[in-house]
Amino acid sequence: MDLANLPLTPLISLIAGVVILIMPRLLNYIVALYLIIVGLLGLFPQATG
Repeated sequence: MDLANLPLTPLISLIAGVVILIMPRLLNYIVALYLIIVGLLGLFPQATG
């Protein structure tokens, strides 16, 4: 398995899901952080390479 070719979004989603199961109060922060990151990447697409 080559980790360099692993898509980032499913990996982040999996980690976030596990963290939410362990600590459900973090859901608001995780969703907010995800939305901020997606918004910034949408506004500045050149930042992704």
